[in-house]
Amino acid sequence: MKFDGKLLERGFWLYVWKVSAPTKMFLYVGRTGDSSSRYANSPFNRIGQHLDIRDTAKGNAMARQLKSKGINPQDCSFEMIAIGPIFPEQKTMENHKPYRDKVAALEKAASIYLKTRGYDVLGVHHASQQPDAIVFTKVIGLLDNEFPDTKKSKN
Repeated sequence: MKFDGKLLERGFWLYVWKVSAPTKMFLYVGRTGDSSSRYANSPFNRIGQHLDIRDTAKGNAMARQLKSKGINPQDCSFEMIAIGPIFPEQKTMENHKPYRDKVAALEKAASIYLKTRGYDVLGVHHASQQPDAIVFTKVIGLLDNEFPDTKKSKN
């Protein structure tokens, strides 16, 4: 395992996992910034949570999504692209919520964007607002470097 220490920084991050399963490749789009508390973990912290294969695990949304498709996470290889921190962690829940909602909107928009580029994106992403256009344009620029449009390459 090799990673940049910046990945340890707490705050509001957006991330995309590239999951290579034995027969197919999936993407999983996620974010840091809890809905139930004021905390915004680092992406590094989310790695272990997402891949916790215990039946009692709570924060393992990606592992559950893979299992629902009949895929054992232990049979896959993983690569995470993390963007951020987009916003710093906040000291109160009142201050946390607006940033959480902004990153949730980016998460949903990134998921939709990657689907339009021909990727199979795991999960459902909810957001009640539109993403900040300026921030999302920057996110798209980073995603375009990592995830080329597969529909264009087939023409």
